[in-house]
Amino acid sequence: MEYIKLSNGVQMPLLGYGVFLVSPDECERCVTDALSVGYRLIDTAQAYQNEEGVGNAWRKSAIKREDIFLTTKVWISNAGEERAAKSIDESLRKLQTDYIDLLLIHQAYGDVFGSWRAMEKAYRDGKVRAIGVSNFQAGRFFDFSHYVNVKPMVNQLECNTLSQQKGIEPTLNEFGTKMMAWYPLGGQGADGIVKNDVLADIGSKYGKTAAQVALRWLTQRGIVAIPKSSHKERMAQNIDIFDFTLTDMDMAQIATMNQHDAGTRDFGDPQFVKYLIETYG
Repeated sequence: MEYIKLSNGVQMPLLGYGVFLVSPDECERCVTDALSVGYRLIDTAQAYQNEEGVGNAWRKSAIKREDIFLTTKVWISNAGEERAAKSIDESLRKLQTDYIDLLLIHQAYGDVFGSWRAMEKAYRDGKVRAIGVSNFQAGRFFDFSHYVNVKPMVNQLECNTLSQQKGIEPTLNEFGTKMMAWYPLGGQGADGIVKNDVLADIGSKYGKTAAQVALRWLTQRGIVAIPKSSHKERMAQNIDIFDFTLTDMDMAQIATMNQHDAGTRDFGDPQFVKYLIETYG
């Protein structure tokens, strides 16, 4: 496993296992399988309703807590200083841990500054080792980061070979913020990546699949990737990416695949924002 160092010195694995859309009933089994094949970063969220499954899985494993990196996120319904503080304690309970390695604001709406104050306090109190945001686009990210005391250490965004997020990189770099990629293999549109001829041709030189090349491309950019699979064999394949290095030519060729620099979901769409706020706010 390779790691990146966050702005506060915390070491974070460059590859993890995401449990978005993993049902609560399946989560414990899936995370148990992921841990058994070598994953140590597990990414969940309050909104996923499967934090308990993550907690059960790591608790039942023989892995030391300090060797596991747990990430979760504060949902819109828990926005605001008081509600966020209570939700952090609830996440700690469900995850069966005294501390969260990385805590993110899940969406850039609602009382995010109130949530951040609660997260900064949790950080100072040792309940959280690092704090950051998720789905904050460049302008919103700059505005938010400019005013808070502790700058976000991570911004989790949709990022993959088809949605490369290069436009936001200068803004993230200004604040020392690392990028974390959800849908690193394209999510529901994964065929465009895992069956891509360019990636497959590059992978043939290394004995790797298109998916493995796509994940390696992200990690070589210093971006944390959190692929999801419910199949143990695929989990093992996804983590088997650190025994080869893409050349500069490979990296440049993959860069030409970009279709949507900021991702396929428009988080500034008023109708989408209205839906989130009216449904969960």
